[in-house]
Amino acid sequence: MLAGCNDPRPAASQPAAAAPEVGFVTVASQPVRQVRELPGRVVPLRIAEVRSRVAGLLVERNFEQGSRVNAGDLLYKIDPAPFQVELASAEATLARAEATLVLAGQQAQRLRELLSRQTASQAQYDAAFAAQKQAEAEVAGAKAARDRARLELNYTDVRAPISGHIGRALLTEGALVASASGTPLATIQQLDPVYVDITQSVGELNRLRRDLANGELSRLENGAANVQLILDGGQLYPHAGRLLFSDVTADPSTGQVTLRVQIPNPNGELFPGMYVRAHTTQGIDADAIALPPQAIQRTDDGKAEVWVIGADDRVTRQPVEVGPVVDGTWLIQAGLRPGERVVVDGFQKITVGMQVRPTHQAPRAVEASVSRIQGAATLGTTLVR
Repeated sequence: MLAGCNDPRPAASQPAAAAPEVGFVTVASQPVRQVRELPGRVVPLRIAEVRSRVAGLLVERNFEQGSRVNAGDLLYKIDPAPFQVELASAEATLARAEATLVLAGQQAQRLRELLSRQTASQAQYDAAFAAQKQAEAEVAGAKAARDRARLELNYTDVRAPISGHIGRALLTEGALVASASGTPLATIQQLDPVYVDITQSVGELNRLRRDLANGELSRLENGAANVQLILDGGQLYPHAGRLLFSDVTADPSTGQVTLRVQIPNPNGELFPGMYVRAHTTQGIDADAIALPPQAIQRTDDGKAEVWVIGADDRVTRQPVEVGPVVDGTWLIQAGLRPGERVVVDGFQKITVGMQVRPTHQAPRAVEASVSRIQGAATLGTTLVR
């Protein structure tokens, strides 16, 4: 008997659907450097206001505005004539005091000899001896006055207190200059190296300290944080800096503390007041987990999850907590363990509980040294070689 051509075959005889093929990566831990991007401002290493230590008429300016000067260079000249007169007067007073001392000494010596022969009274000798001592004191006072007059004459040469770049002249020739408490004549700033003052929240700084204390992060090899700067235009500054210290007082209005970085500035690219972004390496996470971006899926409410392949090759959804990005690779803060298999390809073919045919895919290599930070991209960590 022939069966009809449209008779259905028994369900048991139909072939089972083949398990879909999906690509996966195996979760593995690796050490990464914890890097924070923090805002900062450039500050001169040293800054000094040029002031006159004597009052007088400004007669010369001996520098080019905006140029580099060295400590001790002559910057301004104040009219020395009044101070030369004062010095001459002080020297004359000293000469008079020294002559008086010579006479008083001779008188005391004569009376000492007469007293020994009992031809002068003790009172006469005592008076002569006191006059000698008074003359000695007057000589000492006259010498001090002479030295002061000489010092003030030297102060008419206004010299650079430090080496650095001098700004614009704040007073011109012909101006009457006040003493040290008056208007500054110019400002000198030392700009190689420079400081960069960066700010970090107290909460983040405390978390970093806790992680270092409990071993979740390990300290850097040399104990000091390495710092790279990103300039306002987005380019990487070619010289690395080092973290010197953090302030002990938080700003009450912002809840932030200041961290000071010292960084070379041989070509003068960094100017005082300039805004920069600092990538600060603050510790090493020895057991970080990184996944390629395609492994991270999002739920309807925006939470991160991954598809995990179990031991029986069945897939399940697993929520994860994602951290910062390392060179385009997501760090996983929680939700995965080393050795688990995570789907990275073939999501459209699978549903929860489905059995799959796993195909291993090597994840994109993510290697970045501390000194290589990608342009203006915001980094949270860097993998350790």
